[in-house]
Amino acid sequence: MAKKISIAIDGPAGAGKSTIAKRLAKELGYMYVDTGAIYRTVAYFFDLWGVAPKDIDGITRYIDELTIGIEYDEEGVQHMIMNGMDVTGDIRTPEISQKASLVSAHAIVRDMLLDMQRDVAKQHNVIMDGRDIGTVVLPKATVKIFLTASAEVRARRRCDEMLAKGMKADYNKVLKDIQQRDYQDTHREVAPLKMCRDSIKLDTSDLDIDGVIAAMKEIIAKKVPQ
Repeated sequence: MAKKISIAIDGPAGAGKSTIAKRLAKELGYMYVDTGAIYRTVAYFFDLWGVAPKDIDGITRYIDELTIGIEYDEEGVQHMIMNGMDVTGDIRTPEISQKASLVSAHAIVRDMLLDMQRDVAKQHNVIMDGRDIGTVVLPKATVKIFLTASAEVRARRRCDEMLAKGMKADYNKVLKDIQQRDYQDTHREVAPLKMCRDSIKLDTSDLDIDGVIAAMKEIIAKKVPQ
């Protein structure tokens, strides 16, 4: 069986990783794996159980009650299945995002999900995005890209996204949340967010989505045999 191609996209919250990776996967015919959604599902599970994201004793006690599955619809959209329930729509809130960052700092959680993520990459050509894909999950990925943008640009984009969904958006609060998330992700003891040596950094602050896609295709073309 031919070795599968894996493209690892890392970067801070709000850098547009999911949006970009999803479209790129569709255009290249790869499977898209949103690892952030996996951790959001874990956070949502413990939130329902009333377990605080820093409560390692509670997490250890109840983690065996959790089962996570990934399914894809006809459009290739990833759906998160938690204990048999599709929770894809329930995990996309700022509160769950913050809790996911805290929950993902626990080694017991990351260890549980590591094999799941690697198994998908062994079976399919994948584009996988997250915080530690190139450093921990897929250290031998074919291509590693570190996608970033200034905190201010990321906050503005997040506000625009929320407004487009009919949600209220307070720019200053969103900016503060992003800065807090950045601190949590870069300072956690287990698998902190950082750019690995063989990653290619792409700052999207001054690029629109088409510009980012074009730049990424150029990066990938240099690494992946055509």
